[in-house]
Amino acid sequence: MKAKREHGDSVDGERDLKRQRVVDSPSSPPEEPLVPYNDDEDDERRALNHIGSREEDGHRVESEEEDDDDEDDPYGLGSTLGRSNRQVEVRRDCPYLDTVNRQVLDFDFEKFCSVSLSNLNVYACLVCGKYYQGRGKKSHAYTHSLEAGHHVYINLRTEKVYCLPDGYEINDPSLDDIRHVLYPRFSREQLEQLDKNKQWSRALDGSDYLPGMVGLNNIQKTDFVNVTIQSLMRVTPLRNFFLIPENYQHCRSQLVHRFGELTRKIWHARNFKGQVSPHEFLQAVMKASKKRFRIGVQCEPVEFMSWLLNTLHADLRTSKKSSSIVHKCFQGELEVVKETQSKAIGEKKESDGEQNGALKITDGQIENNNVAAETYRMPFLMLGLDLPEPPLFKDVMEKNIIPQVPLFNILKKFDGEMVTTTVRPPARMRYRVTKLPQYFILHMRRFTKNNFFREKNPTLVNFPVKNLELKDYIPLPAPTKENEKLRTKYDLIANVVHDGKPDEGFYRVFVQRKSEELWYEMQDLHVSETLPQMVALSEAYMQIYEQQQ
Repeated sequence: MKAKREHGDSVDGERDLKRQRVVDSPSSPPEEPLVPYNDDEDDERRALNHIGSREEDGHRVESEEEDDDDEDDPYGLGSTLGRSNRQVEVRRDCPYLDTVNRQVLDFDFEKFCSVSLSNLNVYACLVCGKYYQGRGKKSHAYTHSLEAGHHVYINLRTEKVYCLPDGYEINDPSLDDIRHVLYPRFSREQLEQLDKNKQWSRALDGSDYLPGMVGLNNIQKTDFVNVTIQSLMRVTPLRNFFLIPENYQHCRSQLVHRFGELTRKIWHARNFKGQVSPHEFLQAVMKASKKRFRIGVQCEPVEFMSWLLNTLHADLRTSKKSSSIVHKCFQGELEVVKETQSKAIGEKKESDGEQNGALKITDGQIENNNVAAETYRMPFLMLGLDLPEPPLFKDVMEKNIIPQVPLFNILKKFDGEMVTTTVRPPARMRYRVTKLPQYFILHMRRFTKNNFFREKNPTLVNFPVKNLELKDYIPLPAPTKENEKLRTKYDLIANVVHDGKPDEGFYRVFVQRKSEELWYEMQDLHVSETLPQMVALSEAYMQIYEQQQ
């Protein structure tokens, strides 16, 4: 036993000596000064720390590359203490540039490694279009470069291009178009020209498309999302805000950033294809709404529009009292008069005087039916309009008459005099608009639900495409300033319609292109020019009007 212990002590001593030699090795690199950390210069050290590491012969071996997408430090500019600065060769010439295939590149989908399903340090192979993690010698991208012979990769976050397995960085201007498709960019000068541009763009397959008028892929029953996005793309201040990422770089909401990315892709003039897939945006919507809106389940655009605008506002504002671009565009104000029936039961006590030393009291109950009126103001982002009931019976020709109603008739709900009755709680309501928004969203309530099924009101609404004058039909407040002129004229810029049965139909949208004042019909990937007269001949469901300046 004593001999075994001595032998074990000698082995431990040899191991300690080996470790000491490794630590004191003179070949260790000299200490570098602290510089801003760059994940691409050191992406073999820290990646996949959460996946784990192992020890071999007393040496700690890290698994593949580092996790550079820390939420607290999304740009990788954290502390550099204890990190080495590995130099990467930069070359302008690469013999594999002619293998880049732009036809297979698609950056619309989630940036996850196709092998490990991780979103850390993901690179796209520019030859086959697949996503792989890392570029170290034990990474999936490195393995793919050896197995498939694909050598050109781009980091999906830093936009740097590398040649694997050689490991050098490629700095060539011919790759700038790929970087612009990965992350479209807009300058302030370009924003001013967007609504004046009449030039068509050409995709790689030879098809022509209009920036801002590209189709959106219907992944599965997501047409309610597509029509909402296409409508909001016509709101110029909202669009311009999200085209510049610096406007919301302080925001940590994934929904805000995905909406901004989708906006830039729709308006980008150098896309490789003439349509955009809102896949990443839908994933952010499902997470933010806790699966209230999800792929494969049809929902109403007005519900999604209301949720999206309120969520974007809540995520963008810096404090509870601050405003956002959403409220600056869409928020108006209503004066509400609420009348309720209050039943007051009072107890009347009458004294007839004292008799025989006792107090005689006659008790009685008085019932008063009083009307309690309450007046208050409330903000709104959209107004709901009630349609008249359709006829129950067919006419003499055994045909159903589709009723029509002017928009001005259903707008009388907000003239301050028309009474709207609510059931729960029972009340009589009167509404009056006290502040007009820059962009007016109107919603026609076509669908009603009962205990058995869902019904659709087919009533057609007659509305003007241009010059909707509100002051002739609803009382409006006087301007707050003396020399200020109240703007009460509006022009239609988007009209969402519903076709088909309540549960089996689909949504499409008519939008206006301001540069030529032409109207386009958009249904998912289908985009075609149409006449303004056709816009008014549809079952309008939701509309956006722009205030004339």
